[in-house]
Amino acid sequence: MNVDKNIIEKIDTLRSQIRYHDRKYYVENMPEITDLAYDLLMKELERYERSYPHLITPDSPTQRVSGEAVSEFKSIEHRIPMLSIENTYSEQELREYDARIRRMLKHEDEIEYVAELKIDGVAVTLWYKNGIFTQGATRGDGLRGDNITANLRTIKDIPLKFSCADSHIPLLEIRGEIYLPNKDFQRLNQQREEEGKAQFANPRNAAAGSLKLLDPFMTAKRPLRLFAYAFGYCEYETPANHADCLKAIKKFGLPVNPNFQVCRNIDEVIAYCKAWESRRCQLDYEVDGIVVKVNSLVLHNKLGATSKAPRWIMSYKYHPEEAVTRIESMRIQIGKTGTLTPVAELQPVRLSGTTVSRATLHNFDEIKRKDIRIGDFVVIQKAGEIIPQVVKVIQERRTGEEKPYNPPVKCPACNDTVVKEEVYLRCYNPLCPAQAKRRIEYFASRKGMDIEGLGPALIEQLVDKNLIEDYADLYSLQLEDLTSLDRLGAKSAQNLLNSIEKSKKRDLCKLVCALGIMHVGSHAADILSKQFDTLEKLASATIEELEGVHAIGTIMARSILAFFSNSHTKDIIEKLKTAGINTKALDRKERASSPIKDKTLVLTGTLRGYSRKEVEELIKSKGGKVTTSVSSKTDYLIAGDAPGSKLEKAKNLGITILGKEEFEKLL
Repeated sequence: MNVDKNIIEKIDTLRSQIRYHDRKYYVENMPEITDLAYDLLMKELERYERSYPHLITPDSPTQRVSGEAVSEFKSIEHRIPMLSIENTYSEQELREYDARIRRMLKHEDEIEYVAELKIDGVAVTLWYKNGIFTQGATRGDGLRGDNITANLRTIKDIPLKFSCADSHIPLLEIRGEIYLPNKDFQRLNQQREEEGKAQFANPRNAAAGSLKLLDPFMTAKRPLRLFAYAFGYCEYETPANHADCLKAIKKFGLPVNPNFQVCRNIDEVIAYCKAWESRRCQLDYEVDGIVVKVNSLVLHNKLGATSKAPRWIMSYKYHPEEAVTRIESMRIQIGKTGTLTPVAELQPVRLSGTTVSRATLHNFDEIKRKDIRIGDFVVIQKAGEIIPQVVKVIQERRTGEEKPYNPPVKCPACNDTVVKEEVYLRCYNPLCPAQAKRRIEYFASRKGMDIEGLGPALIEQLVDKNLIEDYADLYSLQLEDLTSLDRLGAKSAQNLLNSIEKSKKRDLCKLVCALGIMHVGSHAADILSKQFDTLEKLASATIEELEGVHAIGTIMARSILAFFSNSHTKDIIEKLKTAGINTKALDRKERASSPIKDKTLVLTGTLRGYSRKEVEELIKSKGGKVTTSVSSKTDYLIAGDAPGSKLEKAKNLGITILGKEEFEKLL
């Protein structure tokens, strides 16, 4: 098929621009354009590739998430083994390491080293053929690893094509560490808790689990990152030293941790290790030590390796920051899906810059395995520098007065019998008040029905005073009910009633998410609402129909079926329908015919009767796009009360300006 040369050039230009901005964002941490501008470039490239599918190449930025789910990963043999690294926790052993190297080399002068932060992640190998990413694998046992190419392609830190002119390199292996930033680890665990799934113990486990997901579309949802740290196999004239290798890797477009240092001798290495021991907690990723490498690659070859580890590298490991405290009591925390999580109440103690007074005990199997008792003195750490957890019991400090904490047979909130599933205890009583509070809180959250002004403290009062039993009861609240609550005036009460009323119009995907079905988060809710158009269709779907939906597996399908089969659920849904809640997905025809479909809108000032979030959702529901800044690509500016400087800029650019009435009329 003949294609206009200008089209080919346009596609190549778009790909080059996107790769350039990927590099500026992920490698150099110096973005030059907004997320919106980047998205527009990607959308434009996608439009061209849809029109000319034969021009799609494997290295195109649009091809990051591709490939079907697999039943298992194939094994790959490493051309050069990915050996272990010898560890030490001692400054003296670092000096002995330096002396040993100089003896082996018969080298009396100082040895130059490179000291790098040791990222606590998952080691991977990346293969580039003529500058194109072709294959990637885990370390495995060092000799063979799992082929996780499709999953690695989803990570934007990994360029699908080198960003420089060195595409002539026949074959190059680059090794790196995949990690999950601490803030994303915390967000992921919170999401898993909301969905009734087991939480990850630390960011490293979360990264490893994400890389081993059998469906690359699922891995793509995890914000995994990469730091590249070395060349492996090379059909390429490598630099003379390791520091220059790192610079070359960065030039190819892969991120390299910026905190490495060339050290002229072992004293400078030790000073570097000491400097980072206290500073590492300021980083947003886990660092568990310093990797020390001889800088000269010629000396690497001379030193060689044992069967387990190279001789030119040593890892200086930090002792994890720990604190000793006493468990004063234990309590049960009940999640919205009924999971019972034991929590230790501690004597307050300082740890990693904060005062810690409680720690998660994960589950009762963990309590039994570690033999944790009330009154025990324990060592605690922070998982991912965020979540305090008990590492071990100090047995020698026991007095005999410590009390075991046995798994409950009954739910402490409702006295219903609990059920053990895997390592977790769950309460399945739909009327359990503790679950009700968490479910209502989740129902009203931004992910759910986004009811502004309905926070945890207010929900506690509503349930404790028997004003509501479940989230459907929110829609029967009256003004006098709310004004009877502590610290809630008439104006705030009316605002809350208005917010509850507005939530009735939310799209089906928001409602499905808000229902709190175990294992169903916002993404799955969106997929289900698109597949089943109405809540009635979803509620009556068979297990076969549910399993037939992409990304809805057997576990989730069974959970959905069990949820809608529950008699209490049916009562709640009837109450929601009676209250006038929307139970239909947005009409696709309505979206297609919308006058703002694919239009870009900006909001300035306050639009009476709407929150900013509501305006944004309304625009998106009609197929429009919302941005924060005015540009020549803006189609409409919505000007509310007290508009800012955006109004003047829009006038200067000749952009159509809409007041509240014009905006509503347009929709």
